[in-house]
Amino acid sequence: MIEVAVSGAGGEMGRMVASALGLEPDIVLGHLYHPLHAGTRIGEVEISSEPSLVADAQVVVEFTHPDVVMDNLVRWRDMSVHAVIGTSGFTQERIDEARGIWTGTDANLMIVPNFAIGAVLMMRFAELAAPYFPVAEIIELHHDKKADAPSGTAIATAHTIANANPDQVRQVDSVEIYPGATGATVDGVRVHSVRLPGVIANQEVIFGGPGQTLTIRHDTTDRTAFAPGVLMAVRNIASAPERVNVGLETILNL
Repeated sequence: MIEVAVSGAGGEMGRMVASALGLEPDIVLGHLYHPLHAGTRIGEVEISSEPSLVADAQVVVEFTHPDVVMDNLVRWRDMSVHAVIGTSGFTQERIDEARGIWTGTDANLMIVPNFAIGAVLMMRFAELAAPYFPVAEIIELHHDKKADAPSGTAIATAHTIANANPDQVRQVDSVEIYPGATGATVDGVRVHSVRLPGVIANQEVIFGGPGQTLTIRHDTTDRTAFAPGVLMAVRNIASAPERVNVGLETILNL
């Protein structure tokens, strides 16, 4: 049996994850931590504002705000608890910072930009396509409660494309009449962020070449799409290949 705590348990993702964990026969739902929602319950377990109780678990799943996630990483490292991080906003700089934090422990860390298996495959397909097209752009759409932009998935996808094809080539670089019109640039790849009510998480990658385009798109229609990936990470983090791992692909053998 694996005892799993949830940090950020009062949020929409945290509640979904806690509920999914509680249904698994090989998992014990442990401490639920979220200071802003202390006293509310998920099933039989009450959410607490006390982080020290996370130490009783073998694994903690983190779905908190980008402003607090790094401080929480220090806590979980000091407790030697395996940590699965679903919080958004992990740029390469923040991943490097997490690597610096996650030292002096026997526990493993897994930072996951997107737990949907389809999204992981989308990124892999984009990596395969990138060398065959001169340029790509990413459009990501999320709900209007999302705290940051671009999404972690879009940032990870841009890094993947840039590694596979470092030279993104257009005929001209358009002059922006309104700043931001052509999107942000992540490793030379343009990224456009949309924030709307009614959306959960969607992303499309558009590759352009002479006489053709290729679009790879993933749509999330319900948050339950993330549950299988979370469960996979929880079950495999103790045997993950590295001390610090980025993405589900590290355990999917893609």
